Amino acid sequence: MKKIRLTTTIMVMAFLSLTAMSCKDLKKENAHNNTMHSEMNHDEMSASNDTMDSNSQNTGAQPILANYMVLKEALVATNQDIAAKAGKNLESTLNSFDVSSYTSEQQEDLKDIISDAKEQAGLIGKSEIGSQREHFKVLSKNITDMVAITGTEDTLYQQFCPMYDGGTAWLSMNKEIKNPYYGSKMLTCGKVQKEIN
Repeated sequence: MKKIRLTTTIMVMAFLSLTAMSCKDLKKENAHNNTMHSEMNHDEMSASNDTMDSNSQNTGAQPILANYMVLKEALVATNQDIAAKAGKNLESTLNSFDVSSYTSEQQEDLKDIISDAKEQAGLIGKSEIGSQREHFKVLSKNITDMVAITGTEDTLYQQFCPMYDGGTAWLSMNKEIKNPYYGSKMLTCGKVQKEIN
């Protein structure tokens, strides 16, 4: 159990460090782009702005994905207390997600997705492990739908377990299967459905 907690903690810290480095690189890139504006024609400026908007959108989703991954690892380890804390943290992160940089249609979709995701994360924060896993199923669909709109800075793997509740998917940052729905009972049950870049 301590080994799993240590591994989870190390993975989260590495993920957050990579995210922080990505943010620094983004700031440098944005500063460089700002100095180039006077030399660009109108079409080039539009293309540059689209790229910067896309990068800022991805960055906004990263804290949500980080908290989702902590929650997933807690369920893999069958740790109800850490899963509950992760659910509450995820709910808070979802509350602060800014949709203003998206199109109006995307904003409407994201508001619906985030509203449902917040509800599921809140329920995970006050449920027993079995119910946490049930809510995680719906939450995983919400987060997958969110990533389809926001994109992701990191490669994600959509994984699928055919045994849990008629077949259930989740997201992971690793190809290796670690099933959050069964934990140690069937840790490697599942397969990678697709890679999300």
